[in-house]
Amino acid sequence: MHVAFDGVTAVDDVSFSLRPGECVALVGESGSGKSVTARALLGLTGGTVTADALRLGDDDLLTLTERRWRRLRGPRIGLVLQDALVSLDPLRPVGREIDDALRLHTRLSPTARRARVLEVLTEVGMPDPEVRRGLRSGELSGGLRQRALIAAALALRPGVIVADEPTTALDAEVQRLVVDRLAALRDAGTAVLAISHDLGVVRRLADRVVVMRDGRVVEQGPTATVLDSPQADYTRMLLAALPGGAPRGRRLSTPVTPDGPDAGGAPASTTPVPSDAPPPGGARGSSTPVASATPPAGPVLVATGLRRVFAGRRGPDRVAVDDVSLSLRAGETLGLVGASGSGKTTTARLLLGLDDPDAGTVELLGTPWAPARERDRRPRRGDLGAVYQDPSSSFDPRFTVGRLLADALTAGRSTRLGPVEPEVVALLARVGLDADTVARRPDTLSGGQRQRVAIARALAPRPRVIVCDEPVSALDVSVQAQVLDLLDELQRQDGLAYVFISHDLDVVEHMSDRVAVMHEGRIVEQGRTDEVFSAPQHAHTRALLAARP
Repeated sequence: MHVAFDGVTAVDDVSFSLRPGECVALVGESGSGKSVTARALLGLTGGTVTADALRLGDDDLLTLTERRWRRLRGPRIGLVLQDALVSLDPLRPVGREIDDALRLHTRLSPTARRARVLEVLTEVGMPDPEVRRGLRSGELSGGLRQRALIAAALALRPGVIVADEPTTALDAEVQRLVVDRLAALRDAGTAVLAISHDLGVVRRLADRVVVMRDGRVVEQGPTATVLDSPQADYTRMLLAALPGGAPRGRRLSTPVTPDGPDAGGAPASTTPVPSDAPPPGGARGSSTPVASATPPAGPVLVATGLRRVFAGRRGPDRVAVDDVSLSLRAGETLGLVGASGSGKTTTARLLLGLDDPDAGTVELLGTPWAPARERDRRPRRGDLGAVYQDPSSSFDPRFTVGRLLADALTAGRSTRLGPVEPEVVALLARVGLDADTVARRPDTLSGGQRQRVAIARALAPRPRVIVCDEPVSALDVSVQAQVLDLLDELQRQDGLAYVFISHDLDVVEHMSDRVAVMHEGRIVEQGRTDEVFSAPQHAHTRALLAARP
């Protein structure tokens, strides 16, 4: 199969088959052609598709009219996308969306359709489906939204399910539940085509793996064979970039391999580091922080007894954070983990001074930080930076990278590049981006490059502490490795302290000196990373660790 857009080839000579009751996984970096390949099977590419053969059962997909495609999508082949919040209509109950598909493609009565909606919601493990079918997508957790999306794809009992990054940004427990549902479909005879950059999920779910790079297949075969004994240099590079089991300070990213041309993007290495520099954070799980030129005498960040309660719209108030206490020293990384809704992001907002606690305090560099008036905090905001999961949502799309960094360097007083252009170029160099990036807008950059710009912006005011909230969860494995290596290098050079929030326990284990586990708004366990991961004391910690791929 070949797919081209305006004469530019995106998928080149891709061949594979998918049988009933089988899961085939497409893996590779962003831009490798995985999603384009999958969408060609649904007639949704918008490009020119050619092939020697492209069939779904007895149907030749190359000759279908749009009318015939509409009759195939749903009843014969279903689609599960990554972001259920975007895929589901935020204004309509999830049960009604499933009912719409049944109404359009079947002759079931309203009573039968209602029964089928409840049936598929039950099949995907939706708790209390009678109540939740009447809720809108924004009223459900991330895991429940994803289950609703799978239910919508299952409603018409298609023989093939295409699952495009169905577990990205889900916590370990919810990820396991979604993978288990897809595996149950496979075992019941449904053919599943899974697209994922998470090789742990691929190992758990897929029977066969197809590795793609630059629109071509570089390797394919049984999952165990490909992942345990890879033949292609590119596959070995992807596996080497996984953080699981890698000691703290070991580089995860590697140079581009010879299986194909460089796909572009940021380089694997960034600022050169002297060979005698100390490893970032010491050994994994060590409480010894990175050396700093002028380390403060005490902790750089201390939270004591934080509590945050949100008023309920339809019921009782919700306690989002309850009696949370933690501390952080210069050069140290504290990992913050827990299921979706456990209070991690609310805690991050309290630490950043973006919200004030109802009780408790935060001290930054030994002086009160929260609660406080914003005008009192503003002069000190440069001491505390943040890196988020999706930098695009926090960038002004009208601004070039240069103007965004000028704004950060002047603490919001100016977006004029001229006076600070040398500093902007120096910042970009620190995060492995060249000077040409100054004139580009964020939407023209790759995901990894955007995250490097986000890190540069956080570094601009020379902070002592950076809160990283899911900074790599949306990145493919090789770009994730580059960003994690960059954060390690910057910590080693500047003695930065990180609060590192992630649902990916392998990433947390690799990055963190200590870890705090949250459950229902409280920290239920914290300690050295190696001790918590090897001998967890709390039942919830054990459940999280047991759920990781």
